[in-house]
Amino acid sequence: MTRVYVPATLAMLQRLVAEGELDPVSRTAFAVTASLREAYTAGDDDELAEVAMAEAARASLRLLAAEEDDATFGPRRVVIAADVDDAKPRPDLDDAVVRLAAAVSMSDLASVHVDLGAAESDVARAVAVIDAADLGDEEAEFVLGDAEDHELAWYAAQELPFLLELL
Repeated sequence: MTRVYVPATLAMLQRLVAEGELDPVSRTAFAVTASLREAYTAGDDDELAEVAMAEAARASLRLLAAEEDDATFGPRRVVIAADVDDAKPRPDLDDAVVRLAAAVSMSDLASVHVDLGAAESDVARAVAVIDAADLGDEEAEFVLGDAEDHELAWYAAQELPFLLELL
């Protein structure tokens, strides 16, 4: 089993609960890979898992930017932590990127990580500049940093349906 961090949105979590599984965009996720270990001279697996989760959270911003305006939820980053059987490293894309062999099912979930409401304004600003940040715009990177300063709240997998009801 490999622990992976799947970037998502609240709308995607809603589909996961309704359908029992989620097929991530391009089946892309993030994990502690051999390439990630090589890229960091120090750090244990827990610290490297935080790096992989942070990469997934940034990818969640890209998903939010691509979503059509949906007034159901405010802009919040979402990362799904799941344990899967088959995840192939994609070092050609980045050190922590993996490609999943199959959709993620509810039974694969280890936990779900979601921004709290206090992060929404910073996340909304980050969503607006994510492309500029990817292209090296320093001001956009500062805006992303404001969003990334917010820690994602941890929820147990069995709390997911209740979490969505409360939002």
